[in-house]
Amino acid sequence: MSTAERLIESAQQLLWERGYVGTSPKAIQQRAGAGQGSMYHHFSGKQDLALQAIRRSAEQLCAESEARFSRPGTAYERIAAYLCREREVLRGCRVGRLAHDPDVAASALLREPLNDTFEWLRGRIEQLLVEGQERGEFGAGLVPVDAAAALVAVVQGGYVLAQAADSTEPFDQAVRGALNLLAAYTTA
Repeated sequence: MSTAERLIESAQQLLWERGYVGTSPKAIQQRAGAGQGSMYHHFSGKQDLALQAIRRSAEQLCAESEARFSRPGTAYERIAAYLCREREVLRGCRVGRLAHDPDVAASALLREPLNDTFEWLRGRIEQLLVEGQERGEFGAGLVPVDAAAALVAVVQGGYVLAQAADSTEPFDQAVRGALNLLAAYTTA
């Protein structure tokens, strides 16, 4: 793995563990086994490296989600596969948790990949719900754009509830509740 890749991967992990504010360039360099000169050879500074790491985490999250969304099955089954996928719930969402970081919130540049990721998730779930309606899987009463936003919010809110309780049960309960509500719109 190249030095730049090690730096990005180290930054990804540290941002997930500590957030932007709590991640120092020195900590990134130490975890990557890279010197200060190497970091500044590849990146203009902490913000540049963090942006690359956030984008990488966002790409990985989208790819993991798309793997569930593109499976065979009904729209409900594919959404359920996404909602029920294996997660490190108590660590929080590696993308979503950064939205609470004051330095990320204050930077349009750092917020952009977060917003893009959530927009993509909402849009992709909406596509599945529309597809399900067109196939007759969901009744006409379902509003795909609203339901998609609610499902993304369930996941992100579930992480927060789980972390506050120091238990995965609130997350699991939120997912079960969302699936039960979505099932109420199925026609089968």
